[in-house]
Amino acid sequence: MSSPARLIDANANRAREGLRVVEDLARFVLNDEGLCAALKGVRHGLGEVLAVLPVDRGVLLAWRDTPGDVGTGLVGTGEGTRAGLPAMCGAAAGRLGEALRVIEEGAKVLGAGQAAAAVEALRYRAYDACAAVERALGTGRAGQWRLCVLITEALCVHHRWERVAELAIEGGADCLQLREKGLDGGELVARARALVETAKSGSESRATSVSVIVNDRADVALAAGADGVHVGQGDMRVRDVRRVAGNALLVGVSTANLDQARAAARDGADYCGLGPMFASSTKPKASLAGVGYMRAYLADPACARLPHLAISGIGPENVGELAAAGCRGVAVSSVVCGAGEPGAVCAVLVEKLGAA
Repeated sequence: MSSPARLIDANANRAREGLRVVEDLARFVLNDEGLCAALKGVRHGLGEVLAVLPVDRGVLLAWRDTPGDVGTGLVGTGEGTRAGLPAMCGAAAGRLGEALRVIEEGAKVLGAGQAAAAVEALRYRAYDACAAVERALGTGRAGQWRLCVLITEALCVHHRWERVAELAIEGGADCLQLREKGLDGGELVARARALVETAKSGSESRATSVSVIVNDRADVALAAGADGVHVGQGDMRVRDVRRVAGNALLVGVSTANLDQARAAARDGADYCGLGPMFASSTKPKASLAGVGYMRAYLADPACARLPHLAISGIGPENVGELAAAGCRGVAVSSVVCGAGEPGAVCAVLVEKLGAA
């Protein structure tokens, strides 16, 4: 009895610990009631299985011997640090799955076949729930940009697009998005690579780095070494991007209402585009989401944890309205690309948006 009892006791503790970590990420970070309920169900199911094993809790506790456990002093590589919340979730999920498998095997040794089958079913449920939590946490690398400039050559009236990108960085832009719908794949990759090099050079002269995002094309973003890809409601879904790129790319999603934003958050988006805020001549919309949508986004716990970029019709004359409503970052296009002094426009936008 001693060996199975020690195995089951130790791994029941591990399983509960792993479940609690993942469940609390779903509860306090993601604010996702459905995922919380799924993980709570696994936790309660584990308790029910342990209660019917042919070994009572008194026996388990009697065989517990932490001081005599030869494994307590063994620390694996990387156990002292976590790269972020997704890594924290992955470590806890791995611990949970391993512990449930050991409990399952221990139940078989005790002749409790039905209990073993129940633990197996719990293990599969846990795999799915933990994967959903880890996906929803995104890459964990996204920061809040202040000013993203969408670079489109056709909108660059006074300067070449390359120079507009340079001047935007000098003016304070901390993100550049390549938006060229009409270019072939090869030319798009070459242009994205050039923009990545411009961002690297610009980052050397400032305290913070400059990110590069590619519109729509995850394959191009990967090939060019860009930081991420931005998709619209009709483009690839976040999960499809992850199937192509894994966590190598940040993924942003355009949203026009809370339902879309919540879906993007559940899917694991790293940030959300919010708009359209104001009427735009660059990309006219039949209706505006407006500043009210941004306020609602910032007030929603499931959405507010994600960085955001307000977009559409934003310029020096109205960015202050967004700042007053709590906006932390904006994306602009023609107001910078078409300006005689793109850097000066960027500097005004950053100043009016205020300190982060």
